[in-house]
Amino acid sequence: MKFFIDTANLQEIKEANDLGVLDGVTTNPSLMAKEGITGQQNILNHYVAICEIVDGDVSAEVIATDLEGMIREGEILAALHKNIVVKIPMIPEGIKAIKYFSNKGIRTNCTLIFSAGQALLAAKAGATYISPFIGRLDDISVNGLDLVAQIRQIYDNYVFDTEILAASVRHPMHIINCAEIGADVMTGPLSAILALAKHPLTDSGLKQFLADHAKGNN
Repeated sequence: MKFFIDTANLQEIKEANDLGVLDGVTTNPSLMAKEGITGQQNILNHYVAICEIVDGDVSAEVIATDLEGMIREGEILAALHKNIVVKIPMIPEGIKAIKYFSNKGIRTNCTLIFSAGQALLAAKAGATYISPFIGRLDDISVNGLDLVAQIRQIYDNYVFDTEILAASVRHPMHIINCAEIGADVMTGPLSAILALAKHPLTDSGLKQFLADHAKGNN
C-alpha cells in the first residue's frame, strides 16, 4: 500500500519523507488556506515546492466546477511538474473532465467519493485514482471502510486500473483496516503515520534493554 500525506505543510511533508516510506502527497483548498497559502500564483508555487520534496504523485485540486474551467486549470496544474496529478471533484462535469484528461494522458484523482456508484463512474472515465472519504462517512455514522471494500470488489471484478486512494484517514487503525481491505493508497495526517510505529510494549521493552545494558557496564 502506498502512503500519502494529506497536508500542505512543507515541514510535515519533509518529516514524513525523511521516514523513507512516503509515496506522495494530497492537498486541497482547505489545507492550502490552513497554511496561509492564498492567491493562484502562490498556490501554484507551493505545489512546485511540494514536488521538489517528494519523489511521488502530488494531487493538485482544481477550483472550477464547470468543464471548461476544470480543463483550463487542470492543464495549468499538470504543466507544473511531472508528479502532478489533477484532482477533480465527483460531479457530472468532473466525469467529463476526467475523460478529457485521460484521453490526453494527464493523470487524475477523482475526489469527494462517497458511493460505489461514483467510484464506478470515475473508473469508467479513466481516473488514475479515486478518493473515498472514509473519515467523513464515519462522522455521519456510516462505515467508510465498508465503502472501500465494496469498491475493491467492483474494481477487481472488472480489472479496473484505477487505484483506490483511501482519504480522510483519521488514525492508525484506519490505515491498518484499509491495508486489510486492499486499498491501493492511504492518505492521512503525519500523526496517523507516526502512530503506526508506537506500541507500549516496544517502549517498555526498549527501556528494559537499555536498563540491562547499563547494569552490565557498571
